[in-house]
Amino acid sequence: MPPHVPPLTVLHADAWRVVVDKPSGLLAVPGRGDDKQDCASARLQASYPDALIVHRLDQSTSGLIVFARGEAMQRALSEAFAARQVDKRYEAVVQGLVERDAFEIDLPLIADWPNRPKQRIDHAQGKPSLTRVRVLHRDQAAGTTRLELEPVTGRSHQLRVHLLAAGHPILGDALYAPPEVLARAPRLLLHARDLSLPAMLDAPALSLHSPAGF
Repeated sequence: MPPHVPPLTVLHADAWRVVVDKPSGLLAVPGRGDDKQDCASARLQASYPDALIVHRLDQSTSGLIVFARGEAMQRALSEAFAARQVDKRYEAVVQGLVERDAFEIDLPLIADWPNRPKQRIDHAQGKPSLTRVRVLHRDQAAGTTRLELEPVTGRSHQLRVHLLAAGHPILGDALYAPPEVLARAPRLLLHARDLSLPAMLDAPALSLHSPAGF
């Protein structure tokens, strides 16, 4: 385990699901190359060999990930995510004082192939993408705002690109923030804070909360 990446914390485990709190800096699944094999799924499978990935978080994003125990639950959870039956809430700190207390960002996203892994807004070919935003706190002295984010859709980098487009990049975002905003935090200040799963198969409904550590 690399010394700079904290351990993976198991918050809930039952016969159907395992929910972990992934630290920032840890991949969700293996990447290409020997140096990218350490990841949340590999660490978890050392203790839960039947744990299967259902959804992912960016390497720089911290917070809650649910793993299915077995293929039947993996299919059921994947269908629940696709049907938007899973409630996810994130917390972020962004540059600037956000004026509106609550609003939606509805902008279509597409892969920015010349600049992979970046995504970009494309009104002609992008996939529909919707984020609901609610202000938690405005820090007048720092010139930042803490937000609660609900990704109604689950596009890659959706929250990061939507907030950038709104004029409020996330602090510490190495992919999208300008240098002065990147320098304001030692990591991406984005955390998957709340996860609510519906009842399925024989598994009861489940809701978990992980406070943002920033």
